Amino acid sequence: MIEHLTVETFKQKVFNYEASQDWKFEGNKPAVIDFYADWCGPCKMVAPVLEELSKEYDGKIDIYKVDTEAEQELAAVFGIRSIPSILFIPVDAQPQMAMGALPKDSFKQAFKDVLKVE
Repeated sequence: MIEHLTVETFKQKVFNYEASQDWKFEGNKPAVIDFYADWCGPCKMVAPVLEELSKEYDGKIDIYKVDTEAEQELAAVFGIRSIPSILFIPVDAQPQMAMGALPKDSFKQAFKDVLKVE
């Protein structure tokens, strides 16, 4: 299931950037964050792909969405300039950002390569 994050839930579940300058992931399994906006065409193409993946990888990966219009602070913290921007977060390594609408195969490849989940 995909969860929409606010600044508060982001700090609890992903990274409390106010408490630490150094990346410290708060989650207990790999995560993906889709930074999007309702008016963004490519974002609308990514949404159903993430819905499918959230079912396929249920219990293995947390999938979150951040509305860059509603959560401008989060967009600023990550320097989001174009959307969709997808943040892949392994449990014990640095997160990696991908720009643009990715096809399902690219997500699966990133899950395997970056998140170490198959």
